[in-house]
Amino acid sequence: MISDLQEKGILYDYEDIIVKDIRKWFSKHLEKPESFNRSAKPHAINKAISWFRPTAMQHIEKMRQLAAIIEEHGIMVHAVRTNRPGYIVYEDKYQITAEPYNETKT
Repeated sequence: MISDLQEKGILYDYEDIIVKDIRKWFSKHLEKPESFNRSAKPHAINKAISWFRPTAMQHIEKMRQLAAIIEEHGIMVHAVRTNRPGYIVYEDKYQITAEPYNETKT
């Protein structure tokens, strides 16, 4: 979503700087999940969604900053929480990546 706003040149200069800084921060402080599906097939469709652990407070705050920028441009953002993210395909200290169960809210 924020990428769309950047690509369309809709963000104000100061917002673009904030977004770039937050992306750099995430590159430094968050691992990229190794997998986005349960399948071992090389071209399997990625179905998984990444969720922050409740203890990833700095990461969640950075996402809130991005959400605030998106909302300033008239796009509603909702935080979704769950105790049942789905079939876990990757996890680390800050996040869980899981293929959602049918009843998992996304």
